[in-house]
Amino acid sequence: MKFISVAFVAAALFTLPASADMAGKTDHSHPKKISKEQIAGKFFADHKALVQKHESERGEYTTEDLENFLSVDKKFDTGMYKSGPSRFTIDRYGVDEFMYFVEGGVTLTSADGTVTEIKAGDAVTIGRDWSGVWDSDGYMKIYVIYSPDEPLAD
Repeated sequence: MKFISVAFVAAALFTLPASADMAGKTDHSHPKKISKEQIAGKFFADHKALVQKHESERGEYTTEDLENFLSVDKKFDTGMYKSGPSRFTIDRYGVDEFMYFVEGGVTLTSADGTVTEIKAGDAVTIGRDWSGVWDSDGYMKIYVIYSPDEPLAD
Protein backbone atom coordinates (compact mmCIF):
# COMPACT_ATOMS: atom_id res chain seq x y z
CA MET A 1 0.00 0.00 0.00
CA LYS A 2 1.40 3.37 -0.98
CA PHE A 3 0.88 6.02 1.70
CA ILE A 4 1.39 9.67 0.87
CA SER A 5 5.02 10.58 0.95
CA VAL A 6 4.61 12.99 3.84
CA ALA A 7 5.13 12.67 7.56
CA PHE A 8 1.95 14.38 8.82
CA VAL A 9 -0.17 11.29 8.24
CA ALA A 10 2.62 8.90 9.20
CA ALA A 11 2.81 10.50 12.64
CA ALA A 12 -0.93 10.06 13.10
CA LEU A 13 -0.82 6.50 11.85
CA PHE A 14 2.06 5.01 13.79
CA THR A 15 1.63 6.47 17.28
CA LEU A 16 1.15 4.16 20.23
CA PRO A 17 -2.19 4.89 21.90
CA ALA A 18 -2.22 7.19 24.92
CA SER A 19 -4.23 4.54 26.78
CA ALA A 20 -1.92 1.65 25.82
CA ASP A 21 -0.72 -0.86 28.36
CA MET A 22 2.87 -2.11 28.39
CA ALA A 23 2.04 -4.71 25.71
CA GLY A 24 0.92 -1.89 23.38
CA LYS A 25 -2.74 -2.93 23.42
CA THR A 26 -5.51 -0.38 23.88
CA ASP A 27 -7.86 -0.96 26.80
CA HIS A 28 -11.25 -1.45 25.11
CA SER A 29 -13.18 -2.05 28.35
CA HIS A 30 -14.46 1.56 28.54
CA PRO A 31 -15.58 4.26 26.07
CA LYS A 32 -12.85 6.76 25.14
CA LYS A 33 -14.21 10.25 25.76
CA ILE A 34 -12.65 13.55 24.77
CA SER A 35 -14.40 16.28 26.82
CA LYS A 36 -15.33 19.76 25.62
CA GLU A 37 -12.45 21.15 27.71
CA GLN A 38 -10.02 18.67 26.17
CA ILE A 39 -11.24 19.55 22.67
CA ALA A 40 -10.50 23.20 23.50
CA GLY A 41 -6.84 22.19 23.91
CA LYS A 42 -6.70 20.74 27.43
CA PHE A 43 -6.24 17.24 25.94
CA PHE A 44 -2.65 18.22 25.09
CA ALA A 45 -2.09 19.47 28.66
CA ASP A 46 -3.61 16.31 30.19
CA HIS A 47 -1.60 13.79 28.16
CA LYS A 48 1.86 13.45 26.69
CA ALA A 49 1.71 13.92 22.93
CA LEU A 50 4.05 12.38 20.41
CA VAL A 51 5.94 15.48 19.22
CA GLN A 52 7.82 15.26 15.93
CA LYS A 53 9.57 17.55 13.47
CA HIS A 54 8.95 17.03 9.75
CA GLU A 55 9.75 18.59 6.40
CA SER A 56 7.17 19.87 3.94
CA GLU A 57 7.20 21.94 0.78
CA ARG A 58 7.01 24.98 3.11
CA GLY A 59 9.95 23.84 5.24
CA GLU A 60 10.27 22.32 8.71
CA TYR A 61 7.24 22.09 10.98
CA THR A 62 6.26 20.40 14.27
CA THR A 63 3.34 18.08 15.00
CA GLU A 64 1.76 16.84 18.23
CA ASP A 65 -0.34 13.65 18.14
CA LEU A 66 -2.52 12.24 20.91
CA GLU A 67 -4.10 8.95 19.95
CA ASN A 68 -7.31 8.33 21.88
CA PHE A 69 -8.32 4.92 20.51
CA LEU A 70 -6.85 2.20 18.30
CA SER A 71 -9.05 -0.76 17.39
CA VAL A 72 -7.95 -4.33 18.11
CA ASP A 73 -7.30 -4.95 14.39
CA LYS A 74 -5.43 -1.58 14.25
CA LYS A 75 -7.42 -0.42 11.23
CA PHE A 76 -9.48 2.25 13.05
CA ASP A 77 -7.85 5.12 14.98
CA THR A 78 -9.04 8.32 16.69
CA GLY A 79 -7.35 11.22 18.45
CA MET A 80 -6.32 14.85 18.34
CA TYR A 81 -3.52 16.32 16.27
CA LYS A 82 -1.73 19.70 16.06
CA SER A 83 0.41 20.79 13.16
CA GLY A 84 2.45 23.82 12.26
CA PRO A 85 2.44 25.36 8.78
CA SER A 86 2.88 22.75 6.05
CA ARG A 87 2.25 22.04 2.38
CA PHE A 88 2.25 18.68 0.59
CA THR A 89 1.54 17.40 -2.89
CA ILE A 90 -0.19 14.07 -2.32
CA ASP A 91 -0.32 11.27 -4.90
CA ARG A 92 -2.69 9.08 -2.84
CA TYR A 93 -3.91 9.88 0.68
CA GLY A 94 -3.77 6.20 1.67
CA VAL A 95 -6.44 6.12 4.42
CA ASP A 96 -10.05 7.22 4.86
CA GLU A 97 -10.10 10.09 7.36
CA PHE A 98 -12.74 12.27 8.99
CA MET A 99 -11.38 15.49 10.52
CA TYR A 100 -13.01 18.17 12.65
CA PHE A 101 -10.88 21.33 12.82
CA VAL A 102 -10.78 22.95 16.26
CA GLU A 103 -8.23 25.67 15.36
CA GLY A 104 -6.70 26.90 12.12
CA GLY A 105 -7.57 25.15 8.90
CA VAL A 106 -6.42 23.69 5.62
CA THR A 107 -6.84 24.37 1.91
CA LEU A 108 -7.32 21.16 -0.07
CA THR A 109 -6.81 21.47 -3.81
CA SER A 110 -7.90 18.26 -5.53
CA ALA A 111 -6.07 16.94 -8.58
CA ASP A 112 -8.87 18.28 -10.82
CA GLY A 113 -8.30 21.82 -9.42
CA THR A 114 -11.30 21.91 -7.05
CA VAL A 115 -10.43 23.96 -3.96
CA THR A 116 -11.98 23.11 -0.58
CA GLU A 117 -11.33 25.53 2.31
CA ILE A 118 -11.65 24.01 5.79
CA LYS A 119 -11.59 26.35 8.80
CA ALA A 120 -12.03 25.95 12.57
CA GLY A 121 -15.51 24.60 13.22
CA ASP A 122 -15.62 22.78 9.86
CA ALA A 123 -15.34 19.06 9.27
CA VAL A 124 -14.08 17.21 6.21
CA THR A 125 -13.77 13.62 5.09
CA ILE A 126 -10.98 12.56 2.72
CA GLY A 127 -11.03 9.20 0.96
CA ARG A 128 -7.91 7.10 0.68
CA ASP A 129 -7.69 7.61 -3.11
CA TRP A 130 -7.75 11.43 -2.87
CA SER A 131 -4.86 13.24 -4.52
CA GLY A 132 -4.01 16.92 -4.58
CA VAL A 133 -2.34 19.60 -2.46
CA TRP A 134 -2.71 19.97 1.33
CA ASP A 135 -1.75 23.51 2.42
CA SER A 136 -2.08 24.91 5.95
CA ASP A 137 -0.84 27.75 8.15
CA GLY A 138 -1.33 25.38 11.10
CA TYR A 139 -4.25 23.65 12.79
CA MET A 140 -5.58 21.47 15.58
CA LYS A 141 -8.03 18.72 14.64
CA ILE A 142 -9.90 15.70 15.92
CA TYR A 143 -9.30 12.77 13.60
CA VAL A 144 -10.95 9.46 12.83
CA ILE A 145 -8.91 7.23 10.50
CA TYR A 146 -9.87 3.96 8.85
CA SER A 147 -7.49 1.80 6.85
CA PRO A 148 -9.30 -1.25 5.39
CA ASP A 149 -6.19 -2.57 3.64
CA GLU A 150 -3.47 -2.52 6.27
CA PRO A 151 -3.08 -1.96 10.03
CA LEU A 152 -2.28 1.60 11.11
CA ALA A 153 0.34 0.47 13.63
CA ASP A 154 2.66 -2.47 14.12
